[in-house]
Amino acid sequence: MSALDASRIDPSSNRPAAAPSIEWWRGAVIYQIYPRSFLDSNGDGIGDLQGIINGLDYVASLGVDGIWLSPFFTSPMRDFGYDVANYIDVDPVFGSLSDFDAIIKKAHDLGLKVIIDQVYSHTSDMHDWFEKSRQDKSNPHADWYVWADPKADGTPPNNWLSVFGGSAWEWDSRRQQYYFHNFLPSQPDLNLHNKDVADALLGVARFWLERGVDGFRLDAINFAMHDPQLRNNPPAPVDGRSLSKPFDYQLHIYNQSHPNIPKFLERIRLLTNEYDGIFTVAEVGGPEPLNEMKAFTANGERLNSAYDFSFLYASQLTSELTKSVIRSWGRASNEGWPSWAFSNHDAPRAISRWADEKDASIAAKLYAMLLLSLRGNAFLYQGEELGLPQANIPFAYLQDPEAINNWPLTLGRDGARTPLPWKAKALNAGFSTGTTWLPVDPRHIKLAIDKQENRSDSTLNFIRSLIELRKTTPAIRHGNLSFVEEADDLLVFCRSANNDEALCVFNLGSHAVDWQPPKNKHFIRIADVGILDNGNEIPRSLPPLSGYIAIQQG
Repeated sequence: MSALDASRIDPSSNRPAAAPSIEWWRGAVIYQIYPRSFLDSNGDGIGDLQGIINGLDYVASLGVDGIWLSPFFTSPMRDFGYDVANYIDVDPVFGSLSDFDAIIKKAHDLGLKVIIDQVYSHTSDMHDWFEKSRQDKSNPHADWYVWADPKADGTPPNNWLSVFGGSAWEWDSRRQQYYFHNFLPSQPDLNLHNKDVADALLGVARFWLERGVDGFRLDAINFAMHDPQLRNNPPAPVDGRSLSKPFDYQLHIYNQSHPNIPKFLERIRLLTNEYDGIFTVAEVGGPEPLNEMKAFTANGERLNSAYDFSFLYASQLTSELTKSVIRSWGRASNEGWPSWAFSNHDAPRAISRWADEKDASIAAKLYAMLLLSLRGNAFLYQGEELGLPQANIPFAYLQDPEAINNWPLTLGRDGARTPLPWKAKALNAGFSTGTTWLPVDPRHIKLAIDKQENRSDSTLNFIRSLIELRKTTPAIRHGNLSFVEEADDLLVFCRSANNDEALCVFNLGSHAVDWQPPKNKHFIRIADVGILDNGNEIPRSLPPLSGYIAIQQG
């Protein structure tokens, strides 16, 4: 059972309104759209920009502040858009620049901000820059990518490994050199030590800012610069971590995380400061991302925010994990604002990682309540508002190169990228009238948007109510966070802003937990998951996978 009583939230109360000086993005909820799988408008089985236009009213109905669009740029699609062949045009499979302009207009008319991906670490090998760079060693683009001579025995210049398997070096017969790729061989890494490259990427950013975007999510930005000395990476320590692929056997201190990356981010900040209300967020991967996240957002001179994979790749959601991750932010005045995501296009869906299938419905609501209670921005991945589990994709239907290369040791990304189910009784759940690029999981059909729209107890409508609660409660949207309880499965924290205080209580475990707030404070419960009584009193015991949000009275 879950409940959220909007009637208990009185907009005319003495709850302080958000100050006009607070940036729109601080505490925002941003909905990630994966264009290939959102909505297909022309029946070719692939989602497109017109499909996004058609679906924006639904997204706006969630109450989110903005959307983040995964890549829609010209691409051979070997990594489904993260291999960019033209940064300033739309791939024909998705539509045209005029379609993108229509998205900007409609989104802004609906009160939605638009964030787009920028991939500055690498391009496609079909990008015009790379085609020129590989011709010879003396052309104007020769140093735009990372090239190196072989060792005396013809082997690659060092031991760097690709995320997707094998050496990070690929031989090119035209230049008689190796080029460097952190990801697929068809994704050569740019040489951001070259000022001309940095200038060109800033020109790309300006192009999209001039078209009206409200910000950027910088993909794999800590991979954007390499060690010019090409030193070998040391082996990773044997510390019990799962090593499922060769990449995991190294400490990647020389092929990524170069100390000059923040200087490039300062140039991005100077550019975005020329426009009003621009939001920038970094994706930071790796086993120890915190220092980079802090560096990338420091002093109000770089990016606004950053997020890592602490939740995205976690096999379990625990109180200990949450406290450890959240406590890492908010202690220094010069650090940026955190962002959080439990699911996205690169990770198996959270509900399948953290909950048994029998608990999926209640767990989807509980996890959403936690995500939307944390200090920072919340990224909600398409389908997360429906409680979609990770789709089952047979090997024959896999599209993800990482999943294919590492089968069956990694789940891969396809199971999180399947089509969004719109209508339960329509062909392909209303996503497309043609053969879909990935199959629709039959379990998703019963969770389709149209089946949840008119059910007051649906995950969809519960999350809508949570987003509204976050918007109308300054303490939850942008207030401070302090932990209250240290019990194993119990997670309790207070969000506070001025005189506004919200108590957030979660039992993430499989057994009931007894707990009540301090007796010197009186709280009224306004939202709950998995609590059996219907009143607004604070429960004495929390069942497994349950939680509530309460506001202080008096």
